[in-house]
Amino acid sequence: MTEKRRRLAILTSGGDCAGMNAAVCAIVKLAIFNKCEAYVVREGYSGLVKGNGDYDMNQDGGQKCERMVNNVPLSYGCGDMFRLGDVQASESEYSERYIVKIGWDDVRGWEGMGGTLIGTARCKEFRERDGRLRAVYNLIHNGIDSLVVIGGDGSLTGADILRQEWPNLVDSLHSEGRISDEQAREFRHLHIAGLVGSIDNDLTSTELTIGASTALQRISESLDSIESTASSHSRAFVVEVMGRHCGWLALMAGIASGADYIFIPERPPPEDWRSDMRELLLKSRAMGKRKTIVIVAEGATDRDLQPIKADMIAEVLSNDLHLDTRVTTLGHTQRGGRPDANDRILATLQGIEALKAILEDNDTKPSYIIGNIGGRVCRMPLRESIAENQKLAEAISERRFEDAMALRGADFREGIKSFLYNSTVDASVNPRTPSELLNIGIMHMGAPSGGINAAARTAVRFCLNRGHRPLLIQNGFRGLIKGAIHEAPWLRVDTWATSGGSELGTNRILPEENYEAVAEQLEKHNIDALLIIGGFEAFLAIKQLSEKRSEHAAFRIPMIALPATLSNNLPLNEYTVGTYTSLNTLVSTCDMITQSASASRNRVFVVEVQGGQCGFVAVVGSLAVAATVVYTPEDGVALDRLHKDIGFMRRRFQADPEDANDGRLVICNERASSVYTAQTLAHIYGEEGHAIFDSRYERLSHILQGGTPSPLDRVYASRLAVRCCEFLEEHAGASAAWDPPSAMITLRLGEINILPISKIVEHADFENRTGKDIWWAPLKDYVEIISGQPIM
Repeated sequence: MTEKRRRLAILTSGGDCAGMNAAVCAIVKLAIFNKCEAYVVREGYSGLVKGNGDYDMNQDGGQKCERMVNNVPLSYGCGDMFRLGDVQASESEYSERYIVKIGWDDVRGWEGMGGTLIGTARCKEFRERDGRLRAVYNLIHNGIDSLVVIGGDGSLTGADILRQEWPNLVDSLHSEGRISDEQAREFRHLHIAGLVGSIDNDLTSTELTIGASTALQRISESLDSIESTASSHSRAFVVEVMGRHCGWLALMAGIASGADYIFIPERPPPEDWRSDMRELLLKSRAMGKRKTIVIVAEGATDRDLQPIKADMIAEVLSNDLHLDTRVTTLGHTQRGGRPDANDRILATLQGIEALKAILEDNDTKPSYIIGNIGGRVCRMPLRESIAENQKLAEAISERRFEDAMALRGADFREGIKSFLYNSTVDASVNPRTPSELLNIGIMHMGAPSGGINAAARTAVRFCLNRGHRPLLIQNGFRGLIKGAIHEAPWLRVDTWATSGGSELGTNRILPEENYEAVAEQLEKHNIDALLIIGGFEAFLAIKQLSEKRSEHAAFRIPMIALPATLSNNLPLNEYTVGTYTSLNTLVSTCDMITQSASASRNRVFVVEVQGGQCGFVAVVGSLAVAATVVYTPEDGVALDRLHKDIGFMRRRFQADPEDANDGRLVICNERASSVYTAQTLAHIYGEEGHAIFDSRYERLSHILQGGTPSPLDRVYASRLAVRCCEFLEEHAGASAAWDPPSAMITLRLGEINILPISKIVEHADFENRTGKDIWWAPLKDYVEIISGQPIM
């Protein structure tokens, strides 16, 4: 007897957000890979209530599979209509069909598209029992026993209510004679999983929701543009951002843009906020600053819960400070556009986990929300997560703002600290005795990466805020040896939050070049502590200086490395500053390359990316752009593997319809093979493609260092810099907990830790300049599954 295939439906509900399509794409492909039948529900719960009207429901749901390979449905012919947006056209067979069966190729290319292609709508009918009864009937009538809901807390609450009521609703349908005895037995349980799609990042039980990082990207792009016109005219801008009752977008945008003042619901300003803001902005203007940026969350209030609106703030700036002031409401631009790399990756991984939760579900388990905790995708009980979220709203409504901050989590609280260090002008708020004041050296090292200037800016502002002297070291150790060391005033670093490259200058010269000269300059400038921002070279520099402490007294100071490299290759680190910028650049460039490949028809692009001996960027980037094949140094390139991949590529193109216009990508790390280089691979693919496909080579190389840094890189850089400076301040001039007090800051499993350099050495692969733990290796399996290799 043939085992019955599980049928799964996916719907998007509530406000749209970038990344929803990537989630749908991943769920559909993983469902088909696991021998399930996949459906999408158009227009959210509204489509679930409407169903398919009078369409004949046979075993294929009234749809015929147009293309199939190895018993895998590639297309039901609906993909182009979803992509082109003409599903609702009057001549479309889908105009009155809301529950649509979908195949593997029907969702091709969805990962890079904004909004939700299957539509979303708010549905009053679903809030009533009769509406939910119709929804249950439509699911059972289509043979669907599993549902994945992508939306905000309201949408997910609706899903939980549906699951709770499901047995009772099934009984009602059975007693009314609308379903058979067999259907009543077979559909006794509904399998549900939820994905949080919200630009607000307003669910307290997860660290990041789908859509939030893209919204932050859009806000930061707008603020970066506003900054230049504000500076040109010496204007003040009040910028209102979305977020409802959550201040995450406003806070992170404030850090990323170097804003002067923010208003957020969780931490209302002082009672006399007008005077507080006026005093701070007057000080910054007195320092010579030409522009003023104030960001206000749409749900911001004062401490009595009275709304604070952009016009009220603008009135203070205009009337009290006499600034030429403009108000800008970003509105729905924050929702739109293509998803950034992080949202594509997050949505894909959460979609995969949602499918796993569905397959493992039974009537004894709760419904799950898929979220992120500790930097890992995980499952959380849906009902408890929604209840926990409601505690935040209660805390704010009861003016328990400390509780509200605690519920937001450590990232949020540290973000507040980082913003305050960057925006405060006066050190008088943190008075210190002369013996406690330090000369802290700050330098860049290695290749530039997005966010290193933001890290240096925060370090400078921290020093000035605490009364220390920040000493900027130009051009790495080469500049240090020559004595290129200068004290940094507050305004000098003001624009560094948004600038790419390295404002200090950087190179790969190590202190071993001239230990004596390095020691001499450290002594000459009385440097009490050292912060080195960079990649593997920064780690090596700290190691070398530590090992020479017995010979040079000047090296007996606390020193710390802040990991910053696009390669993300440092030991005991799962994130290095610059990673998000490089992935965003890779994604945007590959989107353009894919467009060219599609226009040319049947073309493969072999894209070479940086990363040294670490394949992180290649693998994670491949997941974000749905590359067909990926090559990394960890796996290498062998002839039998190449033969297998080219064979798959031929079968993949041959399975396309004749009029298909899809190109494909092969991502190759620059060190994947010394023999089969990316350019050689392009030639081989082109030769072996015969008349089926041709091939081109594209080298991204230094472009991955990015232009304007990603806002996530800016935010993390600032947060890590604060922790580093606190470490240096704690250990300088005193007996250290470690001997010697030299360290690297790490971000692993969502936790920030400062570890002795000796610990980092234990986990380093010096030959390949990477860490020994390749924590991201399992992601490569998902790249292969989503490309379709196992089914072809």
